[in-house]
Amino acid sequence: MLSFFFDGLYVRFIDLLLGFAILIKGADFLIGGASSLAKRNGISNLAIGLTVVAFGTSMPELIVSLMSAVKGKSDAAFGNVMGSNNFNLLFILGACGLIYPLIVQRNTVKFEVPISLFAAAILYVLVNDTLLWGSAANTLSRQDSIILLICFGGFLLYIFRTMKKAAEFTTPDDIKLHPTGISLLLVVAGMGMLAGGGSVAVTSATEIAAYFGLSEKLIGLTILAVGTSLPELATSAMAAFKKNTDIAIGNVIGSNIFNLLFILGVTGVINPMAYNPHLNFDLTIVLIATLVLMIFMFTINRRKLDRFEAFLLFFSYIAYSIYLISAE
Repeated sequence: MLSFFFDGLYVRFIDLLLGFAILIKGADFLIGGASSLAKRNGISNLAIGLTVVAFGTSMPELIVSLMSAVKGKSDAAFGNVMGSNNFNLLFILGACGLIYPLIVQRNTVKFEVPISLFAAAILYVLVNDTLLWGSAANTLSRQDSIILLICFGGFLLYIFRTMKKAAEFTTPDDIKLHPTGISLLLVVAGMGMLAGGGSVAVTSATEIAAYFGLSEKLIGLTILAVGTSLPELATSAMAAFKKNTDIAIGNVIGSNIFNLLFILGVTGVINPMAYNPHLNFDLTIVLIATLVLMIFMFTINRRKLDRFEAFLLFFSYIAYSIYLISAE
């Protein structure tokens, strides 16, 4: 973008911020247009919230990971997903729990958090070909990606079954209706902005990494991960301020499942990727953080993340980030 006209490191940082801004606004346009179309066609608020909005808030991660993979930067693609999940679990839940203790529905504790743990475990098994199966190289193949998408299909089936118990969920009731033409225009504009913003973000992040001698893995785990997780941060923080804790934690867990199963599944089907075993540390953090969240939910104050537990999560993300930078 600006680097086409000017040169300099600061321009790359501006490009990166602009890329993230375009990504987020593009997701907003896509959600608004698609939600309006769905509402006009008689689809319930609940269904829209669990599908259109959930997909929309995960689109920045999908676009950035896909762009990274297509450009041959698989470390950035995997790092973006794993970094986003760790940011969601540790930073966002930690910050939201400090704002207001998070009390969650029984289904989240019994099913959705374990599903998130299973998603991370199945990814670990699929990508560690050398460690587990003695293969010559670690890859996320098309076959592996199809397995992830099949698992994601099972998760969607679970979602649609739970939709019958609508009373358990808080759903969006402020969907703005637009004329059909405007709705379609918003969808098309949103998709274009996602593609453009994703390309700008990946290109500028890669140039920044090269300038400082940083690895694509670190950029994916930190800058790209935080930038693409901004929609989840905004949604969960606002829900915590409004004491709507189901949305605050459900948004994070749902996003993590989307990231591991849908985003890597789609990315790997389109462009199979080599897997760097050094990322096992970060994937292990995802597994441990999810397991710790389960333990917090089943012990002391059941189905509640209190402020002390939230502080532990938040502090863990700070420590994790310091380690990543120092180990580079």
